[in-house]
Amino acid sequence: MKDIATPNRTKEILETYGFSFKKSLGQNFLIDVNILKNIVYHAGLTKRTGVIEVGPGIGALTEQIAREAGQVVSFEIDGRLLPVLEDTLSPYPNVKIIHQDILEADLNAVMEQYFTDVDEVVVVANLPYYVTTPIILKFLMSKVPIERLVIMMQKEVADRITASPGTKAYGSLSIAIQYYMDAEVAMIVPKTVFMPQPNVESAVIRLSRKTEAPVEVIDEDFLFEVSRGSFVQRRKTILNNLQTSLPNGKEKKDTILEAFEKTGIDPGRRGETLTIEEFGRLANALYPDFHRPQK
Repeated sequence: MKDIATPNRTKEILETYGFSFKKSLGQNFLIDVNILKNIVYHAGLTKRTGVIEVGPGIGALTEQIAREAGQVVSFEIDGRLLPVLEDTLSPYPNVKIIHQDILEADLNAVMEQYFTDVDEVVVVANLPYYVTTPIILKFLMSKVPIERLVIMMQKEVADRITASPGTKAYGSLSIAIQYYMDAEVAMIVPKTVFMPQPNVESAVIRLSRKTEAPVEVIDEDFLFEVSRGSFVQRRKTILNNLQTSLPNGKEKKDTILEAFEKTGIDPGRRGETLTIEEFGRLANALYPDFHRPQK
């Protein structure tokens, strides 16, 4: 069986269906089988693994996943690709294509319908770069039991996700993801293995679920609100940023300072220097005075 992900086979499929790329959907198809096999290797799939994929394109990565996994559910937003996928993935009865925006999907329903007979569920995807962050956060915030995510994305975003405190790339995105997952860059991917070639460098990251959170917080949403607010202006101190971002922060400067004193954190530091643990302690101290009650 010929692999989908070769330049000639990809061109042949595109010509057969008269397919043209939509820039608005961030469509860049992988045309290197070795890269795809490497992505699947990093995902650690077995026949007892269920996989969620986002943006299968013409099925190049899907095919490699289907050969290793037990069940694959792939979300494709572009209706023009449905007949292509029906053709290219016809040899793989363990693949289900859902024509839906993953951001609108009910992940709990998907888990119940397709993954009751697997030992674990993993996300493997070459994500559309323009919605990488919202998609990752949806998987994490939905609390569905996903063990790992192995995802191709823009290298700049991968650097932010995996960044350590004290680096320029470290920010609220690093904190939101590393609160739930251990994050590492698995491989750097050259532009030349895509059709069409993107204008940016790409990377594959591997996110593995932590056995326990790095810090115990009263309210996770409030932790992320505090961390986001601390990076409103990176060059300003965390005190200045929180005065701006927290409700009535300027009027409650003394209350914010009390939280810093209680946690032993210097209010003159910048957000990029604080660890997740420090943000957790600070959020817990600020919570009684600044959290917004759920409506």
